[in-house]
Amino acid sequence: MELKRIIVGGLENNCYILKSGTTGIIVDPGDEAQKILNAVGDLKIMLILATHRHFDHITALQQVKKALETRAAIHRLDWVSGFDEELEDGQVIEFGRDTLKVLHTPGHTPGGCCFLVNDVLISGDTLFPNGPGNTAFPGGDEKAILKSIREKLLVLSDETVVYPGHGPKTTIGKERSLY
Repeated sequence: MELKRIIVGGLENNCYILKSGTTGIIVDPGDEAQKILNAVGDLKIMLILATHRHFDHITALQQVKKALETRAAIHRLDWVSGFDEELEDGQVIEFGRDTLKVLHTPGHTPGGCCFLVNDVLISGDTLFPNGPGNTAFPGGDEKAILKSIREKLLVLSDETVVYPGHGPKTTIGKERSLY
């Protein structure tokens, strides 16, 4: 699996394109639809995923979805218009030669999810270098996000590379000592 990070929008969101063979998945089309589409190129996008419902992670969703003639999925607890499918904890999505596992990680939002492919974790706004995501927004829950991180993310190997919703990557090993 190949991962491409595109920084989009005024809040410098990370949008990710996951490529396996000739098939791909887009995660968090936050803004700048044309920039995302340019990065996709000829790759066949089978699905667009959102880690959560906040505007800075889905502003370009409709435009990208329409241009690529594909579907979009989000956890049911974060459902907003524009999505076609509901994600569930533990769900496995096959694309190309790889599989992506959905990890429901409530806390930043009720339906927040992370996506695990091999030793790569896309953590959305659940886990950042040096700490958890913000829980001050409506629907945020500090106890829930800490539980999500401890029970769903810190059980992964130290070598798992974490790609957050904003900013640089980290690893589970580096973050483990904070909890």
